[in-house]
Amino acid sequence: MAGEPLVLDGKTLSLDDVDDVARHGRPVHLGDAARAGLERSRAVVEAASGGAVAVYGVNTGFGSLANRPIKADRLRQVQRNLIRSHAAGVGAALPEEVVRAMLVILAGSLARGRSGVRSQLVELILGLLNHGITPVVPSRGSVGASGDLAPLAHVALVLIGEGEAVIGGRTMPGAEALATAGLDSMVLEAKEGLALINGTHMMCAIGALALCDVRRLGDAAIAAAAMAIDACRATDEFLDDRLHAVRPQPGQRRVAEALRRQLAGSQIIEDHKTGDPRVQDPYSLRAAPQVLGAVLDAIDSVQLVFERELGAVTDNPLVFAEQGDVLSGGNFHGMPLAIALDHLAIALCHLAGIAERRVNWLLTASDGENPVNIHLSPQPGLHSGLMIVQYTAAACCNEMQTLAVPASVANISTSAGMEDYNSMGATSAHQARAAVDLAIQVVAIELLVMAEAMEYQRPLRSGEGVERTYQRVRAVVERLTADRPPSPDIAAIAELIRAGAFT
Repeated sequence: MAGEPLVLDGKTLSLDDVDDVARHGRPVHLGDAARAGLERSRAVVEAASGGAVAVYGVNTGFGSLANRPIKADRLRQVQRNLIRSHAAGVGAALPEEVVRAMLVILAGSLARGRSGVRSQLVELILGLLNHGITPVVPSRGSVGASGDLAPLAHVALVLIGEGEAVIGGRTMPGAEALATAGLDSMVLEAKEGLALINGTHMMCAIGALALCDVRRLGDAAIAAAAMAIDACRATDEFLDDRLHAVRPQPGQRRVAEALRRQLAGSQIIEDHKTGDPRVQDPYSLRAAPQVLGAVLDAIDSVQLVFERELGAVTDNPLVFAEQGDVLSGGNFHGMPLAIALDHLAIALCHLAGIAERRVNWLLTASDGENPVNIHLSPQPGLHSGLMIVQYTAAACCNEMQTLAVPASVANISTSAGMEDYNSMGATSAHQARAAVDLAIQVVAIELLVMAEAMEYQRPLRSGEGVERTYQRVRAVVERLTADRPPSPDIAAIAELIRAGAFT
């Protein structure tokens, strides 16, 4: 369990809030102020549900069936039918951490008092989180526009005592999971079923957790680049702040400063500062601040979109209790997230791509000024060394290139043309998540290769930051003295990246 409970009070969730709840079991409570706001908005919905005026999602059908009125004695039935009919997901189930992130983001959105649901419904969602009940949610089925309808409907099934859920590692019927935790299912009232499924919560959950990993990955990528500079016996001239001050790109200057800091005091740089016949280093070294800086700037822009979304209300219609109004709109549309997630996948291609090029440069051993064996083989010919890790990095980069084809530029209309422009943001989210995982593997490979190359620079030492990175790698991976499978070594370093060991 992670520290103090998270209290939903209507304010914006942070990325760390989502991470703590989804991955570390932080408990979540509903605040008193939020409860009062829920009661005010619910009163507006109840008044509308009994009125003669058609209010979408309250006393009407849904989507292209919005012109069909629903009688008062059928309002509960239509909400239940909505959940059942929309639970049309396919494919492998989402990871439990993603579903938990969906639950806390959904609860946070509802708790802002604009969706018109009862406080008991939010409390039940929190009950799932706090009792370790995770609905089984197929990963495919959302077009990312009228909310993540199908995935969220599978979540909602458990709330009404249907569907399936995982508790304690066991998959069971939703009703059984609720009973195991002493929770009661709910009969949904007017508007509540629609409020549960009409939001961007799946794509937001996937993106939020991916961004938490990307922050750690960015630190690891800089640490790997810093070690590569000395492992390749590159100059540090291209890190001079005067170069970066005249090109006011914030990420570029930030990366250059971080690289200088990690290399400060390097004996390796001093060893070849004079008399070195090389004029310039390859782009993968010399332009590292420009490339990684652009990546960090892109990540910052994506993070800003998600920070805003974590304070949003994204269902439809929305209730404004202050004026007694229920307004229909399009806040469920995923385009802001879809474009941002596509941007993230593109940016990560360059983080991984430049790392793979440095790996290739080092392993070819074509630089006569660097005393490394080809492929870092302990005995070239008899041992292949780390030859094939570059293949693995290349394969990961190629897959990332395919994942970087933007999903958001395509459109397929739905709901008999009423929903005629969709974001495909769920696809963008799946692609970005996969790109993060592949990029972690590529950076892990660079750390493996550059730590091994540092052995050829001894007894000279690098800067304190680089040496700290080297020691972290060596804590889980021994020096290569004979051929062995590199896969476990890559996996061990990847786990260090995920844990934030290079931050």
